[in-house]
Amino acid sequence: MTAGQGLRVLAGLVLALALSACDMPVPDAPAPSAPRPPPQGDDGPSARSKALVAHYARTERDLKGRGLLRVDGGGPDTPFTDTDLMRNFERIVFFDEYAPGAGFRSSSGRAGGLRKWTSPVRVGMEFGTSVPDEQRAADRATLDDYVKRLAEAARHPVSMVRRGANFHVLVMGEDDRADGLARVRALAPDIDAATLGVFRDMPRSIHCLVVAFSERGNPYTYDLAIAWVRAEHPPLMRESCFHEELAQGLGLANDSPRARPSIFNDDDEFAWLTTHDEMLLRLLYHPDLTPGMTPDEARPILRRLLDEWQAGPV
Repeated sequence: MTAGQGLRVLAGLVLALALSACDMPVPDAPAPSAPRPPPQGDDGPSARSKALVAHYARTERDLKGRGLLRVDGGGPDTPFTDTDLMRNFERIVFFDEYAPGAGFRSSSGRAGGLRKWTSPVRVGMEFGTSVPDEQRAADRATLDDYVKRLAEAARHPVSMVRRGANFHVLVMGEDDRADGLARVRALAPDIDAATLGVFRDMPRSIHCLVVAFSERGNPYTYDLAIAWVRAEHPPLMRESCFHEELAQGLGLANDSPRARPSIFNDDDEFAWLTTHDEMLLRLLYHPDLTPGMTPDEARPILRRLLDEWQAGPV
């Protein structure tokens, strides 16, 4: 297992880990993803699920009331420079907040190698049986639009698929946890107990998370990711989770209190990927930046790319 990255509270406690891939092929999601009929005597969502719906609704109202969860991508009030981009890129791409395979234990604080996908990213979406059809349709439309934006920003193949996904987005309610855990184990049979425990024991402060797995023999190249988004979130908070988890699963895995305007910051100011964040993705997926590269190796390349961007369209 390689280093684990990025945890966040309020906007979503987010875990991105790079793990060793297993030999078994990843099974396709059931198609179509249709809700099962509730068992006889089922009275609808559990009390815990209802309590989470109420809690997250209050959380979203509070954040929006304080001018947070912005969807404007930044503006005149959030200027940033090339120096800011270089600093933020280094902190978000090369550093980890949590140790691998150790739950939420802090990392050593040392920089690691650059990690990203080199193969096409195929995003699949699955839902727990508690998620109503109307919400499924809305979430699919949201993710479809966002995936297109990620592909354009990174200039890397990223697409939505019905089968053959390697980036799995699971939208699960609290009442779907057992089925969701079974799905995680099916997708990643070699997942370690500590990482599986993160999915199993999510307190309500964990809004969503993503785990990215590395290729066998290459700890710096991702080939599988699993994101878990709580179905109980109101729409904007679910959208925020989609934006953050997919971008983190692509390799922008850490956060920094100095990153602004950015979703890679635990201040909840932005709900959607910003212009600044799109530039980080463009840099990360430039072919001159390769998996395993150190900060010292990347720095002159970043400087050259930013100088070229200043000189003309990119």
